[in-house]
Amino acid sequence: QVQLVESGGGLVQDGGSLRLSCAASGSIFSINAMGWYRQAPGKQRELVAGITSGGITNYADSVKGRFTISRDNAKNTVYLQMNSLKPEDTAVYYCNADLWGPSLIRGNYWGQGTQVTVSS
Repeated sequence: QVQLVESGGGLVQDGGSLRLSCAASGSIFSINAMGWYRQAPGKQRELVAGITSGGITNYADSVKGRFTISRDNAKNTVYLQMNSLKPEDTAVYYCNADLWGPSLIRGNYWGQGTQVTVSS
């Protein structure tokens, strides 16, 4: 089995910072892309940032210049450093991984989500 476990969410004031972490564990052969998505109440889940196994990154326009995604391949962990947070960043943040898992089957996995709340 494969698990993605997120941590680092919480309540922060407008302009503050948070760092999210997501560790993948279980029967993992290799991880391709990893990413962070978010879903605010009443809205669809959207991509925040993604990173390939080679370190190529992409960001939603709304977070460019404020958020930084990184990964530690040795630890199967992806991070999201969020600076200059705004109330509109409030959402549940989900980790996602595209990986080769049990029986060398490629799959797409999600974490359970972590709440980020930015107060004005």
